[in-house]
Amino acid sequence: MGKDDQPKHRQHARDLRRRAATRAPIDRLLIVCEGAKSEPLYFNEIRVQCRLPTANVQVLPGALGTQPLQIVQYAETLLRHGDRAHGIEPRSFDRVFVVFDRDEHPTYSQALDKAAALDRKIRNDERRPVPFTAIASVPCFELWLLLHFEDVHAPIDRAAAYERLRVHLPGYEKGGGGCWPATRDRLSEATDRARARARVTNAYDGNEPFTGLHELVDVLVHLKG
Repeated sequence: MGKDDQPKHRQHARDLRRRAATRAPIDRLLIVCEGAKSEPLYFNEIRVQCRLPTANVQVLPGALGTQPLQIVQYAETLLRHGDRAHGIEPRSFDRVFVVFDRDEHPTYSQALDKAAALDRKIRNDERRPVPFTAIASVPCFELWLLLHFEDVHAPIDRAAAYERLRVHLPGYEKGGGGCWPATRDRLSEATDRARARARVTNAYDGNEPFTGLHELVDVLVHLKG
């Protein structure tokens, strides 16, 4: 019996097995960031140091705007429809992460809700539901970097976070690289502090300092098992 005469469900299952066998045996991650430089540079520095191929870890800034809800919407579009310009095929990811700050963004809570609503609601090209995770920081990405050097217990704004971070990283500038090599030796301290914050607050909880970045960094560092 020829291939064209096989039942469609059997042929589809065989195609899925073949596709899974030919790609790298680690998850394919999509990371969409609010920041156009700092966050993508940081995650790509981790990717390079961990020798993760770009085929498995795609890091992109949002293309629809910098509002958190726009970041989530762009990630959803990439997952559903792909992007030929970036070599992304539709539904070609196993996990999606959206990275954004609280700051004063009016769509922050909407973005958290939208990401939660999308979690495991879209199936990828292997018919698996895709985890869709919001990685938020209150007030900003720099809080995560600061936690590598000191605890932060009280509400803090972006300007104060920058000022305190530059005590430890005098050359730090928004959009500059080198943050991962400058902080990676203190990753365990930062992770412990971020987890401690998560035990007393969460991404929705007003202006209390919070970050989920330790979760994403842990995924990247251990992606190869």
